[in-house]
Amino acid sequence: MRSLFACLYAPLFLFGFLTAALWITTLHPAYWLAALLLPAIVLAFLAEAWLPYEPQWNRPRGDRLRDGLHALVNETLNLLGIAAIPLAAAWIPNAGVWPHHWPLPLQLLLAVLVADLGVTLMHYLSHRLEPLWRLHAVHHSVQRMYGFNGLMKHPLHQAVEALAGTAPLLMLGMPVQVAALLAFAIALQLLLQHSNVDIRVGLLRHLFAWAPVHRFHHMKYGRAGDVNFALFFSFWDRLLGTAFHSDYLMGVDDLGIGSRPDYPRDYLAQMVEPFRRQPRGASPEAPAELRRA
Repeated sequence: MRSLFACLYAPLFLFGFLTAALWITTLHPAYWLAALLLPAIVLAFLAEAWLPYEPQWNRPRGDRLRDGLHALVNETLNLLGIAAIPLAAAWIPNAGVWPHHWPLPLQLLLAVLVADLGVTLMHYLSHRLEPLWRLHAVHHSVQRMYGFNGLMKHPLHQAVEALAGTAPLLMLGMPVQVAALLAFAIALQLLLQHSNVDIRVGLLRHLFAWAPVHRFHHMKYGRAGDVNFALFFSFWDRLLGTAFHSDYLMGVDDLGIGSRPDYPRDYLAQMVEPFRRQPRGASPEAPAELRRA
């Protein structure tokens, strides 16, 4: 039973909730999706409790309030961003070529592909450019991986990533309904990317950037974590030359920013940290098993 759940959890979670979201948006206003996100979060936490990848990652480390604040602030900003789309369309050049005649699932797939490319490239640059890395480091300071980690971002960095992913779509004339579905799909994917469920994806790791792929991106060993940048689809990392997978089992001592073990853990301190002088430190050496991989 557990083995079957490990194999089916990620695809059923993502496509099951997306199917429900598509049905809801045909009957109700897009803001109803905010209500659908709540059972998705609850299910994600229940699955992590029942079949954890690393049981110790289920134990809070004084981070519940902080991560809750990150989630509340960033999801509120997402909702405001969706609400502002009609206003943004008034001043953003609009090519008016959005395929409104396509079925809604295909419109969503198009939006996901375009947004995924933009977010992936911005994510890649955030590991190369110092000003972006300072903002992105908040996300990499996590000491355990579980669903809410995906929502733990500095709001300025989230805004930069959102702009990279959605600006091309707005220029194409993406409607509000599709934008709301895209935001919901991203929230689901972030829950799966950072999940502490012992997901078994097999060959699907070459297509979807779920937790078994993304965990390696959070390694604390210097540049070792500069892999697997994609949000949705792993093939972007194949094209960037940054795809990595191994049988190495990530543990409680593998996460974080190796050169900054003292990175602030309080919410307000994390908001300020990117604008302070950054101390320089050496990263720990990767374990021999990981180096061989």
